[in-house]
Amino acid sequence: MNADIIFKYFPDLTPVQKSQFNALYDLYHTWNEQINVISRKDIDELYIRHVLHSLGIAKVMPFKPGTKVLDVGTGGGFPGIPLAIMFPESDFHMVDSIGKKIKVVKGVATSLNLTNINAEQTRAEQVPDHYDFVVSRAVTRLKPFYQWVKNKFRPESFNTFPNGILYLKGGDLDEELKEAKKKYQLFELSQYFDEDFFETKKVVFVPVN
Repeated sequence: MNADIIFKYFPDLTPVQKSQFNALYDLYHTWNEQINVISRKDIDELYIRHVLHSLGIAKVMPFKPGTKVLDVGTGGGFPGIPLAIMFPESDFHMVDSIGKKIKVVKGVATSLNLTNINAEQTRAEQVPDHYDFVVSRAVTRLKPFYQWVKNKFRPESFNTFPNGILYLKGGDLDEELKEAKKKYQLFELSQYFDEDFFETKKVVFVPVN
C-alpha cells in the first residue's frame, strides 16, 4: 500500500515528506504485530482512516513555522505524526497515558527521522508547558477535554486562527457542543476529502483566548 491518496490532496509535498508518508504503512504494520495500536480491520485502511483523517486538521489550519502543538491521547501517533510530517518547522508534544502506545510513537518517529516530535507517557493535566494549539482525535467529550487543556495555551497568537483546540470528531455533535458551552467553529471534512469515510467527520475549533 502506498500513500497516493495523501499526494492527491496534498500535491506540494517535498520528496522527503513523500518518502515519510510512503513509509508509514510498513512501519505501522510491523509495530502493530508487536503492540496493537490500530484495529486489524483498520490497518489496511491506514491512509484514509488514520493518516488522511489526521490531515483534516492541516486543511483547516496550516501551522506556521514555530507553532507548538500538544497532541493529547495520541494513541499510536494520530493526529500528531502525520501533522509532524506535514509541518516539519512546527513542534509536536505527543502524550498518552499508555506507555506501549508512546513506545510505538517513538519508534515510528525515529524510523522517519522526525526531529520535531517529543513523545511522553503522561496525562494532559500534568503537562507543564504551553502551546499554540491542542489537537486530538475523539478522546472524550469536548466539555471534559476542555477542562484538561484550558490552561495549556500561550497568551499570544500568530497563526491564522487564535490559539485553541482542533478536535477531530464524528457523527452528530449538537448535544456535545451545547453541553460544552464554548464558542466554536465546525469544519466538515467532506468539504476537503471525497471518500465516504469523511461524510460524518469534522474538525471542531475552540478558541481559548
